[in-house]
Amino acid sequence: MSSANIKRIGIITSGGDCGGLNAVIKGAAQMAFNNGIDVRVIPNGYASLYNLVEIESLPVLTSDRLDSFSSDLAGSEAGHSRVKISKIKDPNKFDRIREGMKKHAIDALVISGGDDTGSVMVDLSEHGIKCVHAPKTMDLDLQTYSVGGDSTINRIARFASDLRTTGRTHNRAIVLEVFGRYAGHTAFRGGVAADADCILIPEIPVDFDEVYKHYKETFMRRVRSSDVKAGTYLIIVAEGMTDAAGQSITDDTFGADAFGHKKLSGAAKYVRRQIEERAKKDAQIKEFMKETGMFVDGMYENPEIREVNPGHLVRCGETSAYDVSFGRSVGAAAVSLLIKGLTGVTVAEVSGSEIHYMPAKVAIEQRFVDLDEVSLYETLGTCFGRKPVNFKPSFVEDKAKIKRIY
Repeated sequence: MSSANIKRIGIITSGGDCGGLNAVIKGAAQMAFNNGIDVRVIPNGYASLYNLVEIESLPVLTSDRLDSFSSDLAGSEAGHSRVKISKIKDPNKFDRIREGMKKHAIDALVISGGDDTGSVMVDLSEHGIKCVHAPKTMDLDLQTYSVGGDSTINRIARFASDLRTTGRTHNRAIVLEVFGRYAGHTAFRGGVAADADCILIPEIPVDFDEVYKHYKETFMRRVRSSDVKAGTYLIIVAEGMTDAAGQSITDDTFGADAFGHKKLSGAAKYVRRQIEERAKKDAQIKEFMKETGMFVDGMYENPEIREVNPGHLVRCGETSAYDVSFGRSVGAAAVSLLIKGLTGVTVAEVSGSEIHYMPAKVAIEQRFVDLDEVSLYETLGTCFGRKPVNFKPSFVEDKAKIKRIY
């Protein structure tokens, strides 16, 4: 048996759903089976963990049960909830959790989630509960790669590319708003993959005069050069974008979640209005509309702009091949770390026979988009809502065999 005497583990997925979670569950369960360890699913995240003492039985993961769901489907067979254990008013909450785990003979936990889930996992670990964190967040803002990121970026890129057809048909600009909170990784990567004309991320306060200038020049050039006078312009905007003063653009009517985060919304609408206001005051736009045969007095005086918010569509559906392989590996690695007696840590990656890990407190520190990399795409012509910064490369021979692709 294992050196840490782990006979049964519980698996929890928590926070926002995304691609790759079922792969994490499968990887963890299969590694446990290989080491003679029983596996239980603790459904619905931390809510059920807190209520284990009142739950009569837990789903048992077997090889047959694992066969019933696919690693390439997004979402989680284990279910989710957004519960911050430390905010529960019960002063004996951690004793209650330990009692529940004892009732079900669970020795340790594999927990997959992002920074919020990870922060709870740190609290559990500090209260003597054995657990290992498998990184998951489509926001990609952990210090490690996190399962779900690649799947979401691929869906954003696909939706954005598809929207070009309706944009070009109607000579519309399209503003696509995507998740990511206060880090712009998904907007940045998805926008680059979709050949977006403009990408607005929280890391760069937006100068809308620069956005409008780029929009106007690009859109008018495309329409004028088309034999059917058709063109479009694509903007990808992160939900947590900020204006030139560094203020977040969000509709506060949606309240906050259990972790105190504002439910962000309204960035795409704000961007659309900023461009429309400038276009209405621009005499050159009116002349352009007349020149291209589109102008109709009082009815069609300015090019249309539409905002689109795919919302949860970017986190559902299918899982990318990369997230399946990464999820399986970190799920398996989490169990290996428990067997070794290493807890309170986050799996970073599996490289050959090496399992790389770090303290969970470090792993959940927020990571932002590298603005030096942004300047590369500015040099290639993409607008990021500021005056373009020239890319200044340095040349370094890679001797570390760096694997992280995000």
